[in-house]
Amino acid sequence: MSSSESNPKSNFHRSQTFSYKNGIALPVVPKVGIGGEPLHVNQLSVSDVDELANKRPTLTYGQAKQTPPADFIPGHVAFDKKVLKFDGYFKETVHESPQEYYRVRPIVLYYYLEDDSIAIHEPEVDNAGLPQGKLINRQRLPKNDQGDCWHWKDLNVAMDLVAYGKRYRLTCCDKFTCDFMESHGIIPNCPEMIPPDPYIESRKRNPAREHVTPSEFDKLKQFLTYDRKVLRFYAYWNDTDNLFGECRRYVIHYYLADGTLEIREVYEKNDGRDPFPLMVGRRRFPKSMKNSTVNFPSISMEVSDQEVKEWYGPRDLVVGQPVTLLGRDFFIYDCDEFTKNYFYQNIRGVELEPVDVIKKPAPPEKKWVPPYNGFGSVEDSLGNCLSFIPKPPKKDVIKMLENDKIILRYEAKMESRIPEDWNRRFILSFHVATDEISIFEPPLRNSGRIGGKVLSKIRIPKPGSNAESPEFYTARDLAICSVVEVLGCRFIITDADEYVYKYLEGNAAAFPSETLDTFRHKAQERKTKLVQESLTAQQEKLEQTTGSVLFCDPEPAAMETSVAMVPLECTQFLDSRPSESPSKRDIVPPQSQGNIQMLQNQGDICPPLFQGNIPTPQNQGDISVLQSQGGIYPPQSQGGICPPQSQGGICPPQSQGGICPPQSQGGICPPQSQGGIYPPQSQGGICPPL
Repeated sequence: MSSSESNPKSNFHRSQTFSYKNGIALPVVPKVGIGGEPLHVNQLSVSDVDELANKRPTLTYGQAKQTPPADFIPGHVAFDKKVLKFDGYFKETVHESPQEYYRVRPIVLYYYLEDDSIAIHEPEVDNAGLPQGKLINRQRLPKNDQGDCWHWKDLNVAMDLVAYGKRYRLTCCDKFTCDFMESHGIIPNCPEMIPPDPYIESRKRNPAREHVTPSEFDKLKQFLTYDRKVLRFYAYWNDTDNLFGECRRYVIHYYLADGTLEIREVYEKNDGRDPFPLMVGRRRFPKSMKNSTVNFPSISMEVSDQEVKEWYGPRDLVVGQPVTLLGRDFFIYDCDEFTKNYFYQNIRGVELEPVDVIKKPAPPEKKWVPPYNGFGSVEDSLGNCLSFIPKPPKKDVIKMLENDKIILRYEAKMESRIPEDWNRRFILSFHVATDEISIFEPPLRNSGRIGGKVLSKIRIPKPGSNAESPEFYTARDLAICSVVEVLGCRFIITDADEYVYKYLEGNAAAFPSETLDTFRHKAQERKTKLVQESLTAQQEKLEQTTGSVLFCDPEPAAMETSVAMVPLECTQFLDSRPSESPSKRDIVPPQSQGNIQMLQNQGDICPPLFQGNIPTPQNQGDISVLQSQGGIYPPQSQGGICPPQSQGGICPPQSQGGICPPQSQGGICPPQSQGGIYPPQSQGGICPPL
């Protein structure tokens, strides 16, 4: 029998009992054994056996449940920004120098736990002459030829790490690295010291060179000692003695490395100069020359060392003293702090005290505003002075909206030296929204003046106000008997309309008490005058109803000594002088002179001599009017009744009740037309009869 027939099994591997899914270990119960033989179904797995071994039955609360495992955290999240740091060094063999065999170069090793990568850096040293910095970029370093990489479990203090043919010695680590390794059961070794570099130690032990080097190498020593060390001086050049000269500031730099000088000009804002970087470039300035033939020609403009006896040095640049460079005298008035420390340490006996040469700027000239020229408003003229492109003056929009269409009208008369202007009356309108004033003159018939608008709406400045801060008339300044000066003319306010009185009473808090008192006094005068006029009208009505009034012939002596009394409204026409204001016209009762009786009536028959510069007609319709001598002559008495003489076939009026009293119309009462008698036409303000 062959072996295949005795043992038919060909599959001898064992079934997989452990697997991972999404990073979680999952045990699998084997169902097939070696050779593919089926196993018992009730066979327990390793975990089930462990669970049964640890099972502790309890009678009170039942079987205790196992604590669920903790949440899985990926490695790149758990170890993010966690880096292990090791300090170390490596030795580099030197083949070219007979004085040193190797160099000791310190390094810093960073191990990133996130992805098990390693980076090696070398601290940079100035003027080392070696490529330093990052030696190995961040990557996973191979550990051996089998493909293994260095892991943090393989690292420890006082051990060697080989990477790319170089052996790095780890000497110490930081506290975080030490705590991390101890938490994972790795005890760090004792730290070591980085061995000193033998070449650097030999230079420290050997004394300095005693041989004298040639002069050519002194420049190198000076350059290495004073490289990037510059003395800075602040100076100015005063050229005000020449035409169009000025005082300009400069900065003088003295380079200690090679003894050169450069001059830079200090440019100010908006000085009108091109900002060149240098006035004089970096060069050496000779202080004194050797004796040489003056007429000897020079093949170059540069001065050689053989021709110069002494060059300018730091001792020649002293604060508070002038220095001549290229024919210009520069006065040094200050220096910086490094220059002061250099002089204090190397040059004794030189005091560097700064000199105050900066002139304080002159106070700005006060801007004056030219006088107002009369064109436009004061704000418009002031805007031309404040800006190149004038802007419209700002307006109080809230005041304009609140006081829109509120106009206060006042009656005014002109104060003038011309007698013809005394009787002129004006209406002064004040616009509360804009504080503007307009003046209107009511047209008067046969006055010789057109009337109409005298002044358009404009803000009127008060007398004595200047153009910079003008003060304008407001409603507070307009009171009874107050004077308003408008463009050289003076107007006196005599009265106001009823709306002004109501507006002042409604806004009494915004007006001074003096202004309100004038209007209250004027209102009281109006009330008194109305009462007097009503009493006079009642008396006239009573006299008309009681009987007639007889006009008798007075005696000659009485006519010479007596003066006929007329109402005040007619007095202004009889007198050549201008009349007073209407508020002062009182009612004068008639007086009895002899047998002459005149009606106490505001509308009596008083033919004026002048009214509106129009003379009273002497004769109209063959009706002769007697001339007045010092008064008014009544008609001649004939039988107690004084009818007019009949002339030209004109019949006298019929007698009614003895005497026909005239009716009052418009202040002048001509007789009614009776019996075909027609009164004269109206001339110069005389009202014609109805």
